[in-house]
Amino acid sequence: MSKTYHIYISYPQGETENNMIKVGIIGATGYAGHELIRLLYNHPKVEIIHLSSRSYAGKKLSEVYHNFTGILDKKLAELNAQQMADDCDVIFFALPHGLAAGQISEELLEKTKIIDIGADFRLKDKDTYKSWYKVKHSAPQFLEEAVYGLCELNRDKIKHARIVANPGCYTTCSITSLAPLVANKIIDNSTIIIDAKSGVSGSGRSLSLPTLFPESNESFKAYGIGTHRHTPEIEQELSAIAGKDIILSFTPHLVPMNRGILTTSYASLIKDIKSNEIIEIYKEYYKDEKFIRIYSQDSFPETRFVRNSNFVDIGIKTDPRTKRVIAVAAIDNLVKGAAGQAVQNMNLMFGIQEDSGLNAVPTII
Repeated sequence: MSKTYHIYISYPQGETENNMIKVGIIGATGYAGHELIRLLYNHPKVEIIHLSSRSYAGKKLSEVYHNFTGILDKKLAELNAQQMADDCDVIFFALPHGLAAGQISEELLEKTKIIDIGADFRLKDKDTYKSWYKVKHSAPQFLEEAVYGLCELNRDKIKHARIVANPGCYTTCSITSLAPLVANKIIDNSTIIIDAKSGVSGSGRSLSLPTLFPESNESFKAYGIGTHRHTPEIEQELSAIAGKDIILSFTPHLVPMNRGILTTSYASLIKDIKSNEIIEIYKEYYKDEKFIRIYSQDSFPETRFVRNSNFVDIGIKTDPRTKRVIAVAAIDNLVKGAAGQAVQNMNLMFGIQEDSGLNAVPTII
């Protein structure tokens, strides 16, 4: 696979070649926030300035997550986006939907850049957002400006963005594994079915009955059938690639493991094509992408092969009997599905090497 690195020399908020990027994180004690801090702490160009937590304000980070003991004992503060904007080059919002948008203003954006790990700026249509998230959007004036932060597809736009909407975890896995099929007009887009599985951390850190250990351990279940909020996000981005509307079926499942996402997607072929030919199409489509790994024929990804890494692993198989193609993909939902992709977006926005702070080898055990 190609090991091309993307290095940019422009610095959108002043020189960062010799200066550190000053970072603030709102929602620092959720799972995505924790993972973001872990990655940024080891980033060679980042200084963590502010951490905020609604639930743990006043406590040290190391009192909430003891793995930071003696490493990062910074005190957690109440949410104060204006103070963060005064002190930071970029603010990461790691909040439930509906909360980040209420903090965004033109005044804030004149001072700092925003990366929203939540869902508030992913959908371009405010009515679609309201329909799926059951809440009115608080800052619809910024929806058109916000760039959908799937780095491999929107790299050039991300480099010049003030607001980046970090994609959802299921969507990252689904879109990257289907994009080459849609772009190359290999499939009947109306036949797409995505069968997805996620570890329990995808539900967040808040107490929830369905994700309690006795409720989720030794069980395997579908949820959000026909109603999951990542559905319009996947449809929006694949439709943009296709140049026409795509409607698909998406069903997520909860797996009793901590982290990881595996998607198995199906679609009907519209041309006679073999597995090895499609694999070559994928390799060409992603030839410059360090974080997307295309498997050889009859080899398929597992969640443990990407654990604690920013990789997307994809395997492809055609079924001549049913005239369908099957795309299997795996990511770590907390890294490429959340914090890692957010760091990748930050690197692009500040013109530094795209893989900075993201070079960890997956931990297979």
